[in-house]
Amino acid sequence: MRHRRERSRTTARLTQRGFRRFEVMAPESGRELIHSLARRLAEDGPEAEQARQAVKALVAGEPPKPGGILAALRRSPLVGADLDFSRPREEGRKVDL
Repeated sequence: MRHRRERSRTTARLTQRGFRRFEVMAPESGRELIHSLARRLAEDGPEAEQARQAVKALVAGEPPKPGGILAALRRSPLVGADLDFSRPREEGRKVDL
């Protein structure tokens, strides 16, 4: 009886936070993946939102949005670093054909 009350309180508290309980049927091999994904989706923050967007895109079968590489480069720790990408112009070597 006590266990049932505690579970009921926990469920009520989670429901207030917007959580819902789901039952999922999947192969045993996907168990840990589904648990990990559920834990990640329950979190707040940019990583959880990124996971949500990635799963939504994968499930919807949407093509990747243009500019994904550019967005990744903008997140690089090298943004703002003074890097020189210039190369010397050389004619190359002479070859007898």
